[in-house]
Amino acid sequence: MDSRLRLAGRLRAVYIRTDEGILIKVEPNSMIPRTLGNFCNMMAELLQTLRIKAKGHHKKLLRVVANPVSKYLPPMSRKIGLSFSSEKAVQLREYVSGVNCNEDVVFVVGAMAHGKIECDYIEDLVSVSHHRLSSADCLRHICIAMERKWSIC
Repeated sequence: MDSRLRLAGRLRAVYIRTDEGILIKVEPNSMIPRTLGNFCNMMAELLQTLRIKAKGHHKKLLRVVANPVSKYLPPMSRKIGLSFSSEKAVQLREYVSGVNCNEDVVFVVGAMAHGKIECDYIEDLVSVSHHRLSSADCLRHICIAMERKWSIC
């Protein structure tokens, strides 16, 4: 959420699906707590109240939404999954250079220790490294590639 991509207004939303199947929408203007304790408190409140509002405003920052996530994705968008297990290894900067600037792009990143993402709406499954990367590192690669594509400084 600290990326130049978000600050430039090019990030529309982040969706998180928990192991229990709970789907959470994170608005781009949300600031995620930096400490584990504050983060855990926020998530506990979210699961109890089903939404987190901005202090002093009625704007929702996080909220639990109904599954499936595919109904929230932009129509006609390119949906790309990232997985270490994919046999299609790419340089992400080169890969996204083929994406039309007006085309919406959805990235699906697994945040689990083992296994691979399995969803029927992904059009392409790629690997961005010959090493296992954390989801945070994958997200960093995505942000940098898209920032360079759109010349965001």
